[in-house]
Amino acid sequence: MSAVVLEGKTLARKIESGVGQEVAQLKAIGVAPSLAVVLAGDDPGSRIYVASKAKACARVGVASRTVELPASTSEAELVRVIDGLNRDPAVHGILVQQPLPPSVSAERILSAIDPAKDVDGFTPENMGKLLLGFPYLVPCTPLGVVELLDHAGVSMEGLHAVIVGRSNIVGKPLAALLVAKAKGRNCTVTVCHSRTRNIAELTRLADLVVVAMGSPRFLKADMVKPGVIVVDVGINRVPDPGAEKGYAVVGDADFEALSEVASYITPVPGGVGLLTVALLLANTVKAARNLQCRS
Repeated sequence: MSAVVLEGKTLARKIESGVGQEVAQLKAIGVAPSLAVVLAGDDPGSRIYVASKAKACARVGVASRTVELPASTSEAELVRVIDGLNRDPAVHGILVQQPLPPSVSAERILSAIDPAKDVDGFTPENMGKLLLGFPYLVPCTPLGVVELLDHAGVSMEGLHAVIVGRSNIVGKPLAALLVAKAKGRNCTVTVCHSRTRNIAELTRLADLVVVAMGSPRFLKADMVKPGVIVVDVGINRVPDPGAEKGYAVVGDADFEALSEVASYITPVPGGVGLLTVALLLANTVKAARNLQCRS
């Protein structure tokens, strides 16, 4: 068996194209969608991600601004910055780049964002709506997982899905999406994590395995059954002396070995990650349209 590789490039381009058309429509009625990214500290990886988001905004005509703050910024000051963006009518989407400085509570900062501008979908209100089955702005990476499978024509109806990872960013919201009582969802969902005993026994029962735990090549071929669908959300740097930069980027799944067992598999890089930014743009435009209707 050789798995079908589910690359994200084609779908990401399709989403961005649709976003670009919506941006043009909004601008025609005097609304210029805008995304504000708050970057606290000097984490190199965060700077790369923020720069990539700015480039993506430029591709579709979304205005973007980056608010850079030193790592010494207090929690109270960060809340004041977010409050200012909440009240700014020219800002439609707010994203706080993580990780935040150790002295800052991510929960408090995310809770300070106006849910109507929460394009990451991480505020308690948006998470609660997702769990209750009334999603508004949905976290981009979990949404990318289901959008990629939908785009490939992979039905998730009635599947046993095992998610390895319980983060608020991927694992928990993805579980809510997959278990939803909706066409093309209706999965039976098991969530595993670092304290789960005998993870391999659970992943071998799965029709769909999503790995999102930040452990290079954690999921091995002997941990799944033939024909499984594997979605890899992990992104890790591992030493590679033969690479130009001295490292390689790999996922949480052993791609080469699993490709011989799975029916479908996503690559890293080039899979779900490409959809995260595209759906961030889509959420920004959705927020702009809804805020325009609210005003």
